Amino acid sequence: MYIQKGGVKLSVHSKTGREAVVAMLGPADFFGEGSLAGQPLRMNSATAITPSTILLVGKQKMVRLLHQQHAMSDLFIAYMLARNRRIEEDLIDQFFDFGEKRLARTLLLLANYGQKGKPRQVVPRISQTTLAEMIGASRSKVNVMLNNFKKLGFIEDRGELKINSSLLSVVLHD
Repeated sequence: MYIQKGGVKLSVHSKTGREAVVAMLGPADFFGEGSLAGQPLRMNSATAITPSTILLVGKQKMVRLLHQQHAMSDLFIAYMLARNRRIEEDLIDQFFDFGEKRLARTLLLLANYGQKGKPRQVVPRISQTTLAEMIGASRSKVNVMLNNFKKLGFIEDRGELKINSSLLSVVLHD
């Protein structure tokens, strides 16, 4: 599937019903690629978080496109490698970084820092619960960290979450 417009949350659920957010995706992102690798069942759930337009590309058509359209194949492989790298970085963060650093990194990624093009200062509305699921923390801990970020001037929240470039200092500081 290819996101033309909007946003999608990818998550997994434990047997006890707990949810962990694996990725937040937006326009020009792919998901559902597991079927290309022979994955018989979906490993995660996809939920639209904003009104979205999703292009469904059948498995056979996608395989044909990847074989026949070299530019498409190069784009798709580069996208999947970048997403794999980001997931690995997220796992490393879960094990080694403090919660504040994980939250700062997540907010910067939502604002497209480190991506092609100019970062956006205002990020799509996202709940504290979803942020907590993304970084492996409780919602109340995320609330405390966000309030600290506001006091320090790293973010502003006036109905929209504005990310200031100074938040980079949290990630870059060891």
